[in-house]
This record gives sequence, structure tokens and C-alpha cells, in this order.
Amino acid sequence: MKIIIAGAGEVGFHLAKLLSYESQEITLIDTDKESLAYADTHLDIKVIKGDATSIAILKEARVELSDLFIAVTASETTNITVCVLAKQLGSKQTIARITNTEFINHKDEVGFTKFGIDELISPESLAASEIELSLKQSSFNDTYEFEEGALTMVGLTLSSTASFVGKTVKEAAKIFPEIHFVPIAIQRFGTQYTIIPRGDTEFKRGDNVVFITSEGGAEELCRLTGKANKEIKNVMILGGSQIGYKSARDLSDKGFNVKLLEKNRERAFDIADDLPNVLVIQSDGRNVDILEEENISDMDAFIAVGENSETNIMSCLVAKSKGVKKSIALVENMDYFELSHSVGIETLINKKLLAANNIFRYIRKGEVVAMTKLSNMNAELLEFEVKPSSVICNKVIRDIDFPRSAIIGGVIRNGIGMIALGSFKIQEGDRVVVCSLLQSIKGVEKFFR
Repeated sequence: MKIIIAGAGEVGFHLAKLLSYESQEITLIDTDKESLAYADTHLDIKVIKGDATSIAILKEARVELSDLFIAVTASETTNITVCVLAKQLGSKQTIARITNTEFINHKDEVGFTKFGIDELISPESLAASEIELSLKQSSFNDTYEFEEGALTMVGLTLSSTASFVGKTVKEAAKIFPEIHFVPIAIQRFGTQYTIIPRGDTEFKRGDNVVFITSEGGAEELCRLTGKANKEIKNVMILGGSQIGYKSARDLSDKGFNVKLLEKNRERAFDIADDLPNVLVIQSDGRNVDILEEENISDMDAFIAVGENSETNIMSCLVAKSKGVKKSIALVENMDYFELSHSVGIETLINKKLLAANNIFRYIRKGEVVAMTKLSNMNAELLEFEVKPSSVICNKVIRDIDFPRSAIIGGVIRNGIGMIALGSFKIQEGDRVVVCSLLQSIKGVEKFFR
């Protein structure tokens, strides 16, 4: 595919980096000479210095031949304008990054597709949704919902109290035949290798395991692994950024007791005016004494979404030391993901990764309707829609010559999530959730074209 990215900031560079690994033809446009020079040096892509709203620059990038145009500059007005121009000049598909979530909420009413914008994404809104889901599934490290929770991906680390530690997948299935979950990926303690589990794969203490669950499966997992299902009611948010604001607004609307700390006086008063149900405190929440004064030990969850990743991580560690059940930190450095669980932070949120996951499904072959990368793992979780022409259509799973380094985790049929085992027959219209190691994704895609 020929892909053009407007904006060489954090999201744009990260997307260019991931897409270049996929052997896509990438062109990156920006006005910042230093950002482009860094990208040009470190990535196998083409860079163009200039204003992406310039028709001459777009033509230089050969926009008329592009399969996908992604506008992720810091200005949503620029992104919308560029996508409209790109579509009019011949780009097949366009995606615009925006910050005003009203555009997403009313995109059908406004009709952005008529203007030439196929998709709108807001990394800040995605991060706020991820935070809300993490609190909803508070017992788990990683979470992701398919079709509004018809199937849910959850990740956890197995302790010695887990009922199936020391047993193979096949043995566990015999002991617990009526379960509503299935393991789809395992990372052994102390290693960087991702295992796609088979019947003879043994669960071991310290394994970081990702499961697909249907309705009731999360509760069963908590019971069988000895995890306490933590009730989250009182939440403290550090930082009044867009993510902090959106999280506070959404969580308070859902009935959580929210306390938000913001050091900037003007910003704190603005948030307090907009969110009357949120207790907004103008103070520097990085100070341990202030956190104690604000009764951090009474909180069920602590969410650090300040501008500095290191400060967010350290603040979460302070919260954990005060007995807070759940900690969530916003980080910009991807390398920190590998450290999160080892230092005791349950969930790390990264805007770049969330935006990339949301955009990646547009470059996948087959009918991909959703996807996410697994944290710390060399694997992706993809949701495909089965067409009549799909190789997998009307086949029983055990009869499908599926790659060994991929696994079907579940199927959503008519809005209902089901754990799909060997005897399950795939039908037209099914939405199939697949976990695959990166090297097998192209092979998996062939089954759904």
C-alpha cells in the first residue's frame, strides 16, 4: 500500500515506524525540518518538508496514487482540511486525528464522509475509554472489548493460587468444561517470547496469560486464579490534561466519586466549572505530602495522566505504597511497557499505540473490523468479518489448516460472543477474533478475503 502521513509528531512518527516495518510505501509530510531529518535517518520512508494543506506538496507526495492518507498533525483543523483535499485529489481513504470528541459523537449526523473524511480518531478519547475499561475490569492487567463487550480480552499474571497452574490447556479444559474463556497468548516469566497455546501447553506460575472471555468468563477467571474482584468507587486523577478531563467527566457520569488534581490554577477552575460533580483541587499532585493530605489511601484507583511519563509512573508507585488497589499511568515511552508489571503498576496507557491500533486495521487485508496489539507481546488480536467468499466460511475449526502460530479465540454471531472450540462451524457474517504472532498475520488474512 502507498500511505501518506501528514504530521511527524509523536503519533505520526510512531505510525510511520510501525507501518515501515510492514513493508508499506510510506511518505511523511511536515513543516519541521528536525522531525523529518530524524525520521529520514531512522526509518526507511520518504519525507517531504512542507505544509500538508498545500496542493503542490500533496501532488509532490503523489496523493492521487495513495491508498490511505492519515492526517495526525497537532491541529485538528489542519487534519480535517488536509483529508478533504487529499480525497478530492484522488486518495482512496482518509483518516483525520481530532481532539473535539463532538465530531466523533455526531459524525453520521454531520456526514464527514461526504466531505471526504472516512474516519475520525481521537487518541485522547481512546485513552479515556481505555482507562474506563481498565477500571471496569480492575482485576486484570490488560483489557480490550469487541462489539461492546460481546467478547473481552483480559490479561493477568498467574500466581501459585491459580487452579490450573501446572496443568496443560487440555487438562484444564477437562477439569473446567463449562468455562467461558480460552487462553490465546502466553509470555513466560522472565522471557520476551510469546507462545500461542496449544492443548499440550502447560500453565506455569508467573506466566503472563491473555484470555478471550465471553459473558461470565471474567468472573470465572477471577475465581479460578484467586484474583479478588476489586470494586472501584473512589478515583483520584493526577493531571487536568484532555485525557484527565475526559476521564473525570466520563467516570463521574458513570457514578464514580472522582477527585482531580491540577497544578495550573486557571485550568483547575475551568475544569471545576465544566464538571460540577468532580472535586477539583488546585495543587501539585506530584508532591507526596499533598497526596497524603488528599487522602490517597482512601482511593480505590489512582490515574496519573500528567505530561511527564516518569512522574506518572512514580506517582502510581506512591499510590500503590499507600494501599491503592488499581494504578494506571499514561506513558509516552514504549520501552516502559516492559517494566510496568514488574514494578507493580497494573496498567500503562500509550496514546501512540492506541492510535496506531485504531489505524492499523485499515492496512490489514481481509475484512478486519477491529484490532489491538498485545502489550509486551509479539502478537496482534484481530477481529475479522466472514464473507461468503472467505476460505474459512462454512468450515469447522478443526478442519481448517490454520497457522500454528495463530489461534481463533472466539466468535461473535448476531451480537452474542461465543468461545469457539474445535467443533465450532464458522458461518457467513460471523465476526471471528484471532490472536496471531506478527509473522503469521499475512497467512491468517488469506482465510478471510
